[in-house]
Amino acid sequence: MRGWDWRRWRPAAVVLALVAAMGAGGYAVWTYARPYLHGSNCEVRTAEGSVPLDLEQAANSATIAGVAFRKSLPERAVVIAYATAIQESHIRNLAGGDRDSVGIFQQRPSQGWGRVDQLRDPVYATSKFYDSLVKVKDYLDRDLHDAAQAVQRSADGTAYAPHEPRAKQLAEAYTGRRPAAVRCWFSPGKRVEPRLQEAMRTLHETFGTSRLPVTRAGDQYRIKVPTRRAGWAVASWAVSHAQAHGISEIRFAGLHWDAEAGHDGWTEHDQSPTTHVIVR
Repeated sequence: MRGWDWRRWRPAAVVLALVAAMGAGGYAVWTYARPYLHGSNCEVRTAEGSVPLDLEQAANSATIAGVAFRKSLPERAVVIAYATAIQESHIRNLAGGDRDSVGIFQQRPSQGWGRVDQLRDPVYATSKFYDSLVKVKDYLDRDLHDAAQAVQRSADGTAYAPHEPRAKQLAEAYTGRRPAAVRCWFSPGKRVEPRLQEAMRTLHETFGTSRLPVTRAGDQYRIKVPTRRAGWAVASWAVSHAQAHGISEIRFAGLHWDAEAGHDGWTEHDQSPTTHVIVR
């Protein structure tokens, strides 16, 4: 029986070594390139399916739900607001529109909604929308398009109706009724320096200060939430504003979102509390 002929098998060994080296290098390249592969986007996932959103749409969607929280409004009000915003602006903060219409809800300064600069503020514009909505008699019991039209007084009020299914998905996610339903991701090239103090100020302008006490511990902020649903509303707001404010990580209720793997969404994290949303 002939002994082991290393010279005979050496080419195969070299190939295997190269493949192994390429594999290790490929993994390193994959780890580095992974954040770039998915671009920048957000997604809402519910039992009814997924809703894709760009970063601006996600931030505005989070604001619409947050203002409703501050005003203690029911989820149905949020659904009406979403359907209206989808029809009027695709949930984007538009600089113009029909005649002097501006903003998410295409409100007109000439009709008394406010100044242009005010209506370009999503928090202000949303607040004005809700202030008008709650004055509509029995708005919670009306058909969605009827309630929306009573506020907007647009040319064709029935145009709001087709957006109700998507609006319900957004409301379920952003009001926190469905946990961990919102994920966002963006490439490292779109990351900015952390502006967490500014983020907390914007959070309080949106949700209200007294109901969400915030404390700082080192490089992180702890947002105390009254209920788990409120916590997921806050967490969804934070992930939707992560790119704009340089947020790198959010933790809540045993889960966390990490900007470096944002496309993975919410993953398990044993040290995530249930009484505070951690943002850093």
